[in-house]
Amino acid sequence: MESLFFNITSTKYRVTELLNSKNEYIKRVDISNGIFFLDIHVTQTKIQTHFKNLDRMVAICVVKEGALKIYDNIEKSEFYLNQNTINIVASSKQDLTITADESKTTDIFLLCIADFFLKRYLSTNPNEPIDFLYNLLQENITSKLINTQPIDALSLYIIDKIINIKSDSTMKSITCEHNILEFIIQRLNLLDMPDKHLADDELCISKNAKEILLKNFTKPPTIETLAHMCATNESKLKKVFKKVYKTTIYEYVQKLRLEKANLLLKEQLLNIGEIAKEVGYKHQGHFSKLFFQTYGVYPKDLLKKNS
Repeated sequence: MESLFFNITSTKYRVTELLNSKNEYIKRVDISNGIFFLDIHVTQTKIQTHFKNLDRMVAICVVKEGALKIYDNIEKSEFYLNQNTINIVASSKQDLTITADESKTTDIFLLCIADFFLKRYLSTNPNEPIDFLYNLLQENITSKLINTQPIDALSLYIIDKIINIKSDSTMKSITCEHNILEFIIQRLNLLDMPDKHLADDELCISKNAKEILLKNFTKPPTIETLAHMCATNESKLKKVFKKVYKTTIYEYVQKLRLEKANLLLKEQLLNIGEIAKEVGYKHQGHFSKLFFQTYGVYPKDLLKKNS
C-alpha cells in the first residue's frame, strides 16, 4: 500500500497542483516531514476518492462550503462532515471512500498530521490531547470522528495565514509549520480530556457543574449557588472541578465566553461592543484585552480580516 507521507522525496515546503482549472483548484502543500494540507475549491468537479493506505494520522477537516461523506469500507459505516464545521478524524489505516456533492461548491481545508509528527510533542500524560490522539492511532481504527465544532473566526484567521504565505518569502516551511502548530493547539484545546480514573462522585459533581455553566456562562451563578445546585459545598466543588477539567470555574467561564465570541465574530452580525455584551462582558475594552491575552489577536482584527 502507498503512504500519504512517505512518498515525498523532499521535506521542504512544496506545492503540488492536483487540479488547476478555471475557478477550481486542489493544492497539496507539504510543509515538513509528516504534515501536509489540501486546499480545495471546486464548483463542478466531482470529488470521489478512494483512500487505501496504512498511515497513522489525524486529519483536521474544515468544511467552509459543501459537505463530505466518508464511507468506511472495512467497518461498513459512514459519517458526514457538514458545512461550517471543523472536524477531527483519527485513522490508523485507511480504506475510505470520500465523496462531495458535485452539485454544490466545495471549499475545504484539510490538514493531515502523521503520528510520528505528533510523537514529537508527547507529554507522557495520557490525558493530554496529543497523547490521547497518538495512543488512539496505535490501535487498528480505520476511521473515528473525534470531535466536531462550528467554524470560528480565529480558525479562519489562522488558516488564512497558513494558505496565503507569500511565494517569495523566506523560511516558508518553518513559518507555515509555526502557523499550523498554532492551529493544532487552538483546535486541540477545545477537546475535553477528563481523567478516567476519577471517583464517580467527582465526575458527577464536575459534570453537573459543567452542564450548568454551559447553559449560563453569560450570567453564571455564584460559586455558592452552583455548589448548592450540584449538591455539594463550595470548597469541594472548586477542588473537584479543577481536578477534572484542569482549570478553575472562573477560567472555564471565561473560556466559554471567549469561544462564543469567536463564533460570533465569524458570523459578522454584531460589532465588538455588541459581542462583548452578548457573551457577558460589560466593558468592550476588558473583553478585547482578555481575547488578545487568550488568542494573541484582537477581536477587531478578526472582524476586519473575515469581512
